[in-house]
Amino acid sequence: MNDKVKKTEEAWRAQLTPEQYRVTREAGTERPFSGKYDDFFEDGTYHCVCCNHPLFDAASKFHSGCGWPSFHGELEAAGIVQKRDLSHGMIRTELVCQQCDAHLGHIFPDGPPPTGLRYCINSASLTFEPAQEQDERDASPTPDGDE
Repeated sequence: MNDKVKKTEEAWRAQLTPEQYRVTREAGTERPFSGKYDDFFEDGTYHCVCCNHPLFDAASKFHSGCGWPSFHGELEAAGIVQKRDLSHGMIRTELVCQQCDAHLGHIFPDGPPPTGLRYCINSASLTFEPAQEQDERDASPTPDGDE
């Protein structure tokens, strides 16, 4: 996928909940320990809530205790964009979806092996596809009947 997803602000507002819009389109942050995926550990893949681009495999998720979902690495195809963030009187690295420019969260160098990184992500910026649904989708025939 190389084409950027571009929508009007009105289209984003119609698609997203107010919290999802605030976090992803206005670079907001959800309250710690309030997100749906903070204490959620199931097999599957996390996708961008705005464009459904795959971002993280559940195998890279870990319990960091910080109050937001944490991952030690992104999917190879995710291509998450890193941007310098000087807001709130800090120097941080913001994470943005490569496909739609949604704000996802921030990255910090205090994660576990194998990367030593902690992708600190807002639940409001994510959707989750369970592994079972992925397996069923992958096993279904292609639209032209070929497998």
